[in-house]
Amino acid sequence: MNDAVLALLRCYPQIYLACHVEHVRARSNAHALSARDASLLSHLDRDRGIHAAELAQHMQIRPSTLSAALTRLEKLGYVERETDAHDRRVHRLRLSARGEIAMAESSVLDPQRAAALLARLAPTEREHALEGLALLARAARELAKETP
Repeated sequence: MNDAVLALLRCYPQIYLACHVEHVRARSNAHALSARDASLLSHLDRDRGIHAAELAQHMQIRPSTLSAALTRLEKLGYVERETDAHDRRVHRLRLSARGEIAMAESSVLDPQRAAALLARLAPTEREHALEGLALLARAARELAKETP
């Protein structure tokens, strides 16, 4: 195993454990989100829309299961659907402003602990760390597209 893989395997759990809180119980939080709902929201963002089929594949859930969850989350105002610019038959999913708040407050990562973690870094270090995380997240999305 190469050094980069070992570094990822060593560092990721340290970050996760430092910022982890108890798992969300089914619809018991202020935002009426189950653990699956919270996980689904964490895979969306405000800027980059995603196709439902791509999200279902990445999360390894049936499209029908995803569709029911998305309908509910859309009714709660957490998810927005927009018509794809290249194919009007397809919709892209985005996290709404309200959904971003619900996601942050329902995450298995504590926002205050994450803020404290980031505060320990110099501004340049913080910027590099977040850029690195964004790169890893992008690679994870690409890997999920290739993995059945």
